[in-house]
Amino acid sequence: MGGMRKNTLVPVLLLLGALSLTAACSPVRGTPPAGSADTGASPSAPSDVVRTVDPTKIQGLDIVNDSGNDPSCPWTTSYPAVPGAESMTAVMKGEVERRLHAYVDNGCGAGNELDLNIGFDFLVASGDVVGVRLTTQDPGAAGDGTETRTYWYDGEDAQRREALDLIAEASRPDFVATVRAQLEGRAGIDPATLGNAFSGPQARRAVLDDMSFTREGALRIDFDRSTVGVPPGGRYQVILPGATVAPWLSGFGERVQEQAVSPSGRLDLGAPAPTATPSAAAAPTPEASAPGADTTDCSKVRCIALTFDDGPAVPETATLLEYLAEYEARATFFVVGQNAAAHPEALRAEAAAGHEIGNHSWNHPDLTQLTAAEVASQLQRTSAAIKAATGEEPTLFRPPYGAIDDAVRSATDLSPVLWDVDPEDWRYRDSARVAQTVIAQAGPNEVILLHDIHPTSVAAVPEILRTLSAQGYHFVTVSHLRATL
Repeated sequence: MGGMRKNTLVPVLLLLGALSLTAACSPVRGTPPAGSADTGASPSAPSDVVRTVDPTKIQGLDIVNDSGNDPSCPWTTSYPAVPGAESMTAVMKGEVERRLHAYVDNGCGAGNELDLNIGFDFLVASGDVVGVRLTTQDPGAAGDGTETRTYWYDGEDAQRREALDLIAEASRPDFVATVRAQLEGRAGIDPATLGNAFSGPQARRAVLDDMSFTREGALRIDFDRSTVGVPPGGRYQVILPGATVAPWLSGFGERVQEQAVSPSGRLDLGAPAPTATPSAAAAPTPEASAPGADTTDCSKVRCIALTFDDGPAVPETATLLEYLAEYEARATFFVVGQNAAAHPEALRAEAAAGHEIGNHSWNHPDLTQLTAAEVASQLQRTSAAIKAATGEEPTLFRPPYGAIDDAVRSATDLSPVLWDVDPEDWRYRDSARVAQTVIAQAGPNEVILLHDIHPTSVAAVPEILRTLSAQGYHFVTVSHLRATL
């Protein structure tokens, strides 16, 4: 998503190569690093790595995205809607809405430079179980503002589950005692805070709200800052070997552990197969639409670059491709990595139609608030998803909110792209207003900012194409515009 910043079309040549991505140890905003505090792990301790889940294997998956781009109140939220697990989705939706309302009501971080960012990772999605970790970066929260929670669904009983439901009720006293023993004595652990955290059933459920299995079957328990220790101690983590926790697991926990170690490759929650959703892969594409086929000379004719952020989205992106094809218009899509990974068919359709695909980070954080390694990870994960879908790596990136500085430029060799016209379609969900603003403000060789996650924005595109085409504009990609000026 963009912001209120203006751009020039002069390409910025970035000198430093991107840092290599290591999923297990490169911290990513929205996916806190394992063991960011003293984890107590020894060289013989089980790995903390949770198996990667391919979201394309989840039939009918929908990723619910939204964002706000007011420079004084930036936010981005995202969570998955899994067919058959509606009760789990409803709880995640409620939590996202609660956090967003609290963020806005409390002054949007009260001047803190960080934005509210809620993203997710799948922990398990096979057999008859689903596990999702929501990560909230909230500038108004305690400590570094990072909070995590896992959400579970049991297809066998058609019920959502909490993290502690991985443990059989009769075994919870032994389990809790073992976890406490693993925490006691660590640097920063406060006995009073630890005692309060495990003082009763309700408190235990609240503090033990982020549990998952590693690929070796060990149980990983993550604790937010300040929940079991003093704030400077950071986040804590306990990892219990699979053999240790096996006697304590509930039947649900056993099935989750099995799928975490050896995924079946298929998710079956016992629900009817979802109705087919229109796919971007089915959208018509212009003939002779390879990227090199555009011979428009922007030094001789009026050109303009339409850009679309935050997608792909289903079915909005497919509808947008139909509109663009009707006018043989080319555009540039700045995709969010987690959406690209879930809908690679949409990226392939974009590329097949001659459109350009750029990088918009993995889960839309303000890159200027991250370390160089975190920036590199955000961009490299997304570039990898784009290449996996299309076979080509992007050369452009758009920083979320338009936030960029020298540190961000130095963390990647991608060329940044901002914009000239922002109709604030994220604020005004009114297609007529969006179209009128773009048409009124558009000028030759300018870059237009829109978002294909909003149906109202997509609905504005036909009027934009029709009116600006009649005014003699040619719609080209950002790279084509830059290359021919």
